[in-house]
Amino acid sequence: QVQVVESGGGLVQPGGSLRLSCAASGSRFSINTMGWYRQAPGKGRELVAVITRSSTTNYADSVKGRFAIYRDNAKNTVYLQMNSLKPEDTAVYYCNVGALTYNYWGQGTQVTVSS
Repeated sequence: QVQVVESGGGLVQPGGSLRLSCAASGSRFSINTMGWYRQAPGKGRELVAVITRSSTTNYADSVKGRFAIYRDNAKNTVYLQMNSLKPEDTAVYYCNVGALTYNYWGQGTQVTVSS
């Protein structure tokens, strides 16, 4: 059973920074794409950023230039560095991990941007 555990959320003021971490364990197969999604109250889940095993990245337009995704393949861990945070970034952030044809989700971590 694959476990996906996020950490690093919290409350931050507008303009501040946070770094999220996500560690995957228990996979029999090589971890391929890893990504971050978010869901704000009353809205659907949306892609924030994804990264392939070879470190090709893709970002939502709303976070380009402010967020950076990177990974450590040896640790099956993905990170999301979030800078210049805005109130509209407030959401539950979920980590998604792909292995073979399977996708696994973490339990989510709350990020709140407020003064």
